[in-house]
Amino acid sequence: MKVQDDTAYIRALISEGEHVRQDFKFEVSDSRKIARSLSAFANTEGGRLLIGVKDNGRIAGVRSEEEMYMVEAAAQVYCTPAVEVDMRVYRPEGRSVLVASVGPAVRKPVLVKEEDGRRLAYVRIADENILASPVHIGLWKCEADDGRVHEVPDFAILRQDPVSVTFTEQERELLAVVAAASGGLTLSQICRRVTIPRRRVVHLLSLFVHWGLVGIRHDSRGFFYCALD
Repeated sequence: MKVQDDTAYIRALISEGEHVRQDFKFEVSDSRKIARSLSAFANTEGGRLLIGVKDNGRIAGVRSEEEMYMVEAAAQVYCTPAVEVDMRVYRPEGRSVLVASVGPAVRKPVLVKEEDGRRLAYVRIADENILASPVHIGLWKCEADDGRVHEVPDFAILRQDPVSVTFTEQERELLAVVAAASGGLTLSQICRRVTIPRRRVVHLLSLFVHWGLVGIRHDSRGFFYCALD
């Protein structure tokens, strides 16, 4: 009976396909690659890895103890801060499938120690792990600082009385450039069109996204920033 229950449960998960909160892995051959998935899930909405399932949804099975060791290394060694992973082994159709689940991180970003020594953050978009933009990093800082007065004082006013907001010259310039592009602009495109230093552009965009003035969308070309109504 347990095997049948496991089969029904795993088949139900597989039927969802890969999406923002679920990814299939045939096996774990590199803990660092798994760390990127854990980072992406933790920095977005949380999610789960189905290890022992091919991209086409076929159940291949894994040696669960070895896979658990690799996932634990990914979470504790390659992720900063370390990620708490709930791991459970199921036996659908007589094969072992490891389900590794993580929740959204309380402290963002969760960074991955890359081979070249850099520490990078990832986000989950649809069924892909995407390198987080500098604006994401700034946005997470804004979220962590929420409730305190930010560097840009106008946003403290915005919280209390949106009608009385007075933007600085830099803020008006940046918002005007973003609003003029109906399809959105990349960070590099924005920086070429304004007279504001790149670091300041990143900071202001992070605040604008945090306050719901600017939105972020992603396609194969990268992240685009567009004005919200």
